[in-house]
Amino acid sequence: MAHPYPIREIARQAGVSEATVDRVLNQRGGVRPSTVNDIRQAIADLDRQRSQLRLNGRVFMIDIVMQTPDRFSCAVKVALEQELPSLRPAVVRSRFDFRQKGEPDEIASALDAIARRGSRGVILKAPEAPEVNAAVQRLSQAGIPVVTLVSDLPFSKRVAYVGMDNRSAGATAAYLVNQWLGDSAGRDSRILVALSRSVFRGEEEREIGFRSAIRERWPDRQLTEITDSDGLDTSVYELALGALDRHADIEAVYSIGGGNRAILGAFDARRRRCRAFIAHDLDRDNRDLLQAGRLSAVLYHDLHRDMHRACQIIMQAHGALDGSIVTAPAPIQVITPFNIPPEVVA
Repeated sequence: MAHPYPIREIARQAGVSEATVDRVLNQRGGVRPSTVNDIRQAIADLDRQRSQLRLNGRVFMIDIVMQTPDRFSCAVKVALEQELPSLRPAVVRSRFDFRQKGEPDEIASALDAIARRGSRGVILKAPEAPEVNAAVQRLSQAGIPVVTLVSDLPFSKRVAYVGMDNRSAGATAAYLVNQWLGDSAGRDSRILVALSRSVFRGEEEREIGFRSAIRERWPDRQLTEITDSDGLDTSVYELALGALDRHADIEAVYSIGGGNRAILGAFDARRRRCRAFIAHDLDRDNRDLLQAGRLSAVLYHDLHRDMHRACQIIMQAHGALDGSIVTAPAPIQVITPFNIPPEVVA
């Protein structure tokens, strides 16, 4: 029960005498277990309040840099801004650099600009590339912690990754698609796997998890991939049309990189039925498509939880919150038309 507090302060917090606190701290016995627990709780409360006092009045300017379609960056921005009040007494301010497409050197230049002007931390979704990893290292050397979001950069100097276990998500998608297709009538159905870009590690890991599960449990199932669309509807639509024209047996979709309206539009244009469609994230498009019955299920992780945790990690990296940085994958939720979480509108 190590602590930095005077016995008098612990006694006041626990509502017991100083003599009782002294007996517990020195393990001399003769104190009821419930009172021992009260003293332990008092020390924990003082720890937490000490952290809050350190935070009081501190301003954390955090930069969010993302290469992603607008529909996802908008969802991230809303989630972060709604979490900011819960981070008090710290004052967290945010700056956003969102782009739908770009080259790794452009992301690296944006990160270098942040290093020059200063920041308390960066939340980053970027393609995995040597230029980006090097820029993250320069931020680390400048004392600016980087937290990766949704897509990790494990060989960089980022301090933590926040998001779901992407391989597990891919395997979950494989299970769901094959449950919808069934083992008899859908045995010959081909699955369309849609990525935005293979340079995003998160998307690559989802695909690996999906393909591994298919090989292990449904080895006769055929897959067709489309990629390098940046998740943009126009590009996704053309790529999906091409895949449907080449393969008359495509009857299901695992959409890793988005553009789901466009994929469904391609099925409609070719008068083809999509028997199973598994997607990611609960942006406005996916909510509407789920409610309309066009998506079978969405693999969801709570962006509000992710953004709150990312900000806490940045504070921990600066010593403003106690404890070592420990991260765990966000829980994967399977959302159907019947359990869509309430939408929180900014």
